[in-house]
Amino acid sequence: MRGTVFNIQRYSLHDGPGIRTTVFLKGCPLRCWWCHNPESQSCRHEIMVFKERCQACGICEKKCPEKAISIEDSFIDINNEKCNLCGLCTDLCPNNVFEYVGKDMSVQEIMKEIEKDEIFYEESDGGVTFSGGEPMIQVDFLNEVLRLCKERGFHTAVDVSGYGAWENFKKVADKVDLFLYDLKFIDDEKHKKYIEVSNELIIDNLKKLSEIRANIYVRMPIIKGINDNDEDIDESIKFLSQLNILQVNLLPYHKIGMDKYKRIGMEYKLSGFERPSDEKINEIAMKFNKAGIKVKIGG
Repeated sequence: MRGTVFNIQRYSLHDGPGIRTTVFLKGCPLRCWWCHNPESQSCRHEIMVFKERCQACGICEKKCPEKAISIEDSFIDINNEKCNLCGLCTDLCPNNVFEYVGKDMSVQEIMKEIEKDEIFYEESDGGVTFSGGEPMIQVDFLNEVLRLCKERGFHTAVDVSGYGAWENFKKVADKVDLFLYDLKFIDDEKHKKYIEVSNELIIDNLKKLSEIRANIYVRMPIIKGINDNDEDIDESIKFLSQLNILQVNLLPYHKIGMDKYKRIGMEYKLSGFERPSDEKINEIAMKFNKAGIKVKIGG
């Protein structure tokens, strides 16, 4: 069994308790306007282009077997319709203009990478986190890696959007020590606008995980001018107060992933928005605290 991975991050401190290895699986059904991993959205392999590194040497243009690369007036472009993702350009370029995104790995290959950091898990009460994208898209692969992680005694966390079949959650639930569950809006119309899907399935799955007493950290991105207002926060508190969750993590919006969009040929829809102030984030945190909900600022 093989899965598609786009990154394995070691010594991760923001994806669950302790020191963790985070495995990022490719593919996501959501299109969040502020997604900081746009290269995670497509299930297929892709090539990211760092155009600012290009010295217009022409090697890639001459050697590309599909003639998918063109350089004009020192400006490099790649035609994704022609590109067959052979990866030759990533090997040839002396300036690392091209970065291949996506690697098919077996369960055993993933486990070898995870096991390298076993000592850190033991010393820090850490473990392994599966993120994305949306790891539930590759649920059979995820389930098998989780099974082997539990056999090894590794603490497991899965970072999910909640947008998937409940049957998939049931399949993995007994192997997941902690769900990191993203919740953006309670308001469905806002969810459709900024995430491009309804949130009905997300809310329903969160309720069901709560009912089976799964361990849940709810992760809420906070975006100035979009969901940091009293109405959205109050609706979230009212809903979450009814559930069995361990804590809420408030994640202030940042622009770290913005440059990735142009590198992968996508539009960044949140230009002009800024990080909410520390004062605002603390005010929101106090509201959760007053409602009796444990809250943490950050991952």
